[in-house]
Amino acid sequence: MAETYEVAAKRRLPPLDPVLLSVVLALLAFGLTMVYSASAFVAAQRTGHSAYYLLHDCVNIAISLLAFALVVQIPMVFWRQVSPYLLMIGLFGLVMVLIPHVGVRVNGSARWLPLGVANLQPSEFLKLFLVLYLAGYLVRRQDRLSEFTHGILTVATLLMVTGVLLLLEPDMGSEVILWAVAFGMLFVGGVRLSHFIAVLVAGLGAGVVLTVASRYRERRIIGFLHPFAQAKGNGYQLVQSLMAFGRGGWFGRGLGLSLQKLYYLPAAHTDFLFAIIAEEFGFLGVLVVIGLFAVLVVRAFQIAEGARRFGDLYSSFVAQGVGILLGLEAIINMGVNMGVLPTKGLALPLLSYGGSSTLMSCVATALLLRIDRETRAQGASR
Repeated sequence: MAETYEVAAKRRLPPLDPVLLSVVLALLAFGLTMVYSASAFVAAQRTGHSAYYLLHDCVNIAISLLAFALVVQIPMVFWRQVSPYLLMIGLFGLVMVLIPHVGVRVNGSARWLPLGVANLQPSEFLKLFLVLYLAGYLVRRQDRLSEFTHGILTVATLLMVTGVLLLLEPDMGSEVILWAVAFGMLFVGGVRLSHFIAVLVAGLGAGVVLTVASRYRERRIIGFLHPFAQAKGNGYQLVQSLMAFGRGGWFGRGLGLSLQKLYYLPAAHTDFLFAIIAEEFGFLGVLVVIGLFAVLVVRAFQIAEGARRFGDLYSSFVAQGVGILLGLEAIINMGVNMGVLPTKGLALPLLSYGGSSTLMSCVATALLLRIDRETRAQGASR
């Protein structure tokens, strides 16, 4: 059974899991190195300082690690209690970015809130808030998940509301992630397969309609399907990314020796950092990054199973949700970079430049470490 906040706060906890902690720190350190490598030339041309993005990323990581250290100390029962309020805060943030002169518009998209020295992207935090909320929902409705209304329709309605707000930004990538994470959690939570398939088919149909109805999204799909036919148009970014992979070969050109980052590949230090990794470290570097994310996701599900064994269903669902969230974001970003998925504008967790993404990813992994500590502490006390 889940503990009360007072009991959980007083419990003596074991050290952090060295495997998961090492993976998180390795990804952050490698990401910092690659952000500098990918951005130095562009930063020097735009600002006169080659380390401009590096210094900003150092600040982002420092803030994220402080949040990481704080979250590791907070009992999971606290997150269960506040999860509905966090979800409301996330939804309120999506509304705020749409208000003229409040949200910051970049490249035609209103996704950020200005905080003076930096911009905050509410949709990044909504992903994690949704995981925390759905974990509580699955626990509360455990005996009614087989019913269509209480099992999946309620969650689908919530996702439709968030979907409308995200489409108005627009932020199709975050919307895809939210639906995929929610459906993944519902599936492992015990929703009936027939209900799951019915809503999934409806969701895919809606996605097709939205794509066809938007000339912008339709052009992006065409650019994805025929990138070299539109190498100077909608396929330009994908072509440049594929060229980076081709140049990398087996072992890469070497750190700092990428050619694609020299104004050829847009967003090289953000959405397409994986392509620069492939060019500078080759197939071997790609395998290492994939391996690190594989360890992170596997460890998340191992932690979830451990929590379930001790009857802590909420923590188990949170761990599963975090594993699905970070794993999907990594898979989609890598797939976009390699040309197997349409461009979505998603960062590579813990690696890409971006304060909101790094902060969310660090808090998510801190939750995993907290769940693992609480589970091992319960095991030691029995």
